[in-house]
Amino acid sequence: MLLSLITATYNSSATLADTLTSVREQSYPHLEHLIVDGLSSDPTLSILRKFPHARLVVSERDSGIYEAMNKGILAAKGEVIGLLNSDDLYINKEVVQKVMSCFQNPAIDAVYGDLQFVAADNIHRVVRTWRAGTYRRNKLYWGWMPPHPTFFVRKQLYEQWGLFNTQLKSAADYELILRFLLKANLQLFYIPEVLVKMRVGGASNASLHSRILAHRED
Repeated sequence: MLLSLITATYNSSATLADTLTSVREQSYPHLEHLIVDGLSSDPTLSILRKFPHARLVVSERDSGIYEAMNKGILAAKGEVIGLLNSDDLYINKEVVQKVMSCFQNPAIDAVYGDLQFVAADNIHRVVRTWRAGTYRRNKLYWGWMPPHPTFFVRKQLYEQWGLFNTQLKSAADYELILRFLLKANLQLFYIPEVLVKMRVGGASNASLHSRILAHRED
């Protein structure tokens, strides 16, 4: 079963090599890593050329990360799709293998796990851990969602229920989760362990102010 991993980049040279290395080292052999670039002006593309396992879909101006992810989803050939930010990385080389073994059950539509926030300048210094916990539908009404970089879903669900709504700014991933879980009623499988390391300092977690803005968008 082919997995398509999608990474959106824009001036990501400071962190991209860690992301690409973590994908290249995965033990699961059947994956494609698609890069959608927003016309970077730093060495992002030159770094990408050092990792032949990854394929550049396009490098052009876009409206932001969710438009880039949509382009990647449309270009993906895999039966399963995962999204990995250009400053995130998998915690070990067995993550994808564990995820894809869950999809051997045809009743499973999506898989997710826990996420670890790490320092922007030191991926070994843990700031906090996001324990997602098992899914229950009523949690969604209290703002629960699975950590998005740990969320893998069958591509046919994107084809049936649509892509990211790019008008929703930072809330586009939250709305997509609500659409999948409340409308499509996906069958989720929870892996109760950390799958992804996320550097602090992203668009929605850089500060208390940005976190408040993100909650308002949600």
